[in-house]
Amino acid sequence: MGIHLRFYILLCGLGVGFFGTAQELLTVDEAVKIALENNYQVKMARNDLKMDELSVSPGQAGMLPKVDANVADNNSRQNLSQVRSDGTEVELDNAKNRNLNYGVALEWTIFDGFRMFANHEQLKENQKLGEAELKQVVLNKVGEVLVTYYDLVQQQQQLSALDSTLIISEQRVELAQNRFTIGKASKLEVLNAQVDLNTDQTQMQRQQELYKNTKILLNEQLARDLKMDFVVAPEIFVDQALILEELENKVAVENPQLQAEIINKRISELQLKQIKASRYPSVFVSTGYNFGHTESSLGFTTSSDSRGFNYGFGATLNLFDGFNQNRNEKLGKMAVENAEIAIAQQKQSLIAMVGTTYQTYLTNISLIELEEKNETIAKENLDITVEKYRIGIIPTIEFRTAQLNYINARVRHSNAKFQAKVSEIILKQLAGNLDL
Repeated sequence: MGIHLRFYILLCGLGVGFFGTAQELLTVDEAVKIALENNYQVKMARNDLKMDELSVSPGQAGMLPKVDANVADNNSRQNLSQVRSDGTEVELDNAKNRNLNYGVALEWTIFDGFRMFANHEQLKENQKLGEAELKQVVLNKVGEVLVTYYDLVQQQQQLSALDSTLIISEQRVELAQNRFTIGKASKLEVLNAQVDLNTDQTQMQRQQELYKNTKILLNEQLARDLKMDFVVAPEIFVDQALILEELENKVAVENPQLQAEIINKRISELQLKQIKASRYPSVFVSTGYNFGHTESSLGFTTSSDSRGFNYGFGATLNLFDGFNQNRNEKLGKMAVENAEIAIAQQKQSLIAMVGTTYQTYLTNISLIELEEKNETIAKENLDITVEKYRIGIIPTIEFRTAQLNYINARVRHSNAKFQAKVSEIILKQLAGNLDL
């Protein structure tokens, strides 16, 4: 096979064979699914939400009565000496006394200035806050997985490009050696070709190291066996239809960080409502059923038994507490104001981040088109240079320059698509609508 034809086959896709082993293909959808099932931080966030959900109950808010069962059995043995009213003296050693009481008691706060209702609403808001925090954790973890995944796609493409340049350099060494053998080239040309080949091999090993380390990182993010081998998709497809105004609108509605700040403001308002409840009286009722048994070795009554209901009500009202009530209400109002400021700050920060990331996104989209054209031009230039080098009408430095220009163009094209994809992921993550 002629060298020109061998180069042509190489440049048309010989590098794909670098990944042609029987490795598992991990799709991006599978990676996201595994991360959502296995990632440790996602699991902990789910458990935190379950705890918040369990806390939302009237009993936790203090709306329901408290019922206790109680028993008390007190015994004593004493040496007693009594002088009765009629002057009679009675003495008894080792006298036994026993007092046994048991029963059921209920206590129920029926009014506390609406504090219990505010507390119940706060528990609901805590659950909503847990949902927002879980969504934020999921978006962060999925975003990390997607970025690492597409970084691997880019690295696969760069390995393919480096594999191609290795084969080109090997063919160049072979051709230079043949030309030297027949006396058409100097030994210097062979040595230069060998040095360039060694340089390409070094770069290849560095890139392979980075590729393997990134695989370990992705396996760690998926919380699975770190040694599991796989390949990823061969290409990066960028959503080029994102619109800035739509992203900004989604941030205001769906971004979990902003939603968490809004929920925190509502919680501050409910906490202020609980503080104000102290201005009202607290009213409670109580009832119970008790049994009693008493024994005494000495006295007019040696034993007695009792049983029956008891009931009543009570109320408390704070009249003066050192002006703490007014002070606590002022502090509560300031907490609400700070929550409003935090919302405005968070919204401005997110909108600014969307704006700057969107500009980067547009730049990367433009660079994809430019680098694609550069790769096409560089390939055509290399094809011409290979033919000229084969017939010996150009110097080796010009051949090497054309070779590096083509490889660099492929790497830049791949990197432009990766950077555009990263910008897309960040924008969708900020908008709270990453494809899960």
